[in-house]
Amino acid sequence: MEKQTCPNRKINLRDCTCTYPGCPRKGICCECIKHHVEKKGLPACAFSKEAEETYDRSFEKFIEDQSNK
Repeated sequence: MEKQTCPNRKINLRDCTCTYPGCPRKGICCECIKHHVEKKGLPACAFSKEAEETYDRSFEKFIEDQSNK
């Protein structure tokens, strides 16, 4: 299946909180979510700025992050 470009990528990039350099999914939310769920995690936008910077996308880190609010 051929990948299509995301018509909303430019808009999505304004709100994308991912700081991972060179991420090929940045601004392509459907691919990002699919990628992280397949790896048993969540995308950067689910985390606080501090937790996102750890690059730990696990559900455990998400729970810890949400508990600290």
